[in-house]
Amino acid sequence: MELKDRVAVVTGGGRGIGEALCRRFAQEGAAVVVADLDEAAAKQVAETIGGLPVRTDVARPEEVQSLVEQTLGRYGRVDLFCSNAGIETGGDVDAPDEDWERIWRVNVMGHVYAARAVLPHMVARGEGYLLQTASAAGLLTQIASAPYSVTKHAAVALAEWIAIRYGKAGIRVSCLCPQGVRTSMLLDAPDEGIRNYLLPEALDPAEVAEAVVQGLAEERFLILPHPEVATFFRHKATDYDRWLRGMQRLNQQLYGLDGEADTAPHQS
Repeated sequence: MELKDRVAVVTGGGRGIGEALCRRFAQEGAAVVVADLDEAAAKQVAETIGGLPVRTDVARPEEVQSLVEQTLGRYGRVDLFCSNAGIETGGDVDAPDEDWERIWRVNVMGHVYAARAVLPHMVARGEGYLLQTASAAGLLTQIASAPYSVTKHAAVALAEWIAIRYGKAGIRVSCLCPQGVRTSMLLDAPDEGIRNYLLPEALDPAEVAEAVVQGLAEERFLILPHPEVATFFRHKATDYDRWLRGMQRLNQQLYGLDGEADTAPHQS
């Protein structure tokens, strides 16, 4: 996909990776709809790129539907929908049910609601592009957080399913799976072990956005700003048991024999 003269919607567009995507898409000549739960942040980004700000809670299907309708009302079409908003909640399997439910609604159902709202329009036109932000944790794991790892795996699975089901209807899908990125989600993470592990190789959001533009141009399903993630993913697929043993050693290195990580929830 070439972004010039396209209409792109970006959820979580007020900060972090989403903000970088909005700015980079605008540089390419796209009309950008900046959607974010933080209305002030969405307006600030939109004002600097000539975009349309829309306050949106991706965990509420009616608000995602309204986002699509407002975009259609303003621009007449949606060429690219970037379902980028996400949160992180630390914790083991015994994290509170409300934490599991909250992260599931944002990190998984937010993608479902986006697809539900925009696919009928795209299929009717015979073309459209979905970019779903997951994480390297969706291909590998996130030792510090069971809820984050599980929901990011589900996000990858949904993107894969949509690509298979709707590929012949003109729908293209990419799944963005970065590792460490210098956003508040990483920089303010309460889990010191994972933060210190990821920071040395962490990318700036602008670098991730550049990888996305290249990935969209090549229409690649997996967009991996950190190339080493592909290597780790191949190792996992080639010898799952060996990969698990390696991750167990990393878990012990980061957290000791008990493997207990910080369970305090945080959001980006």
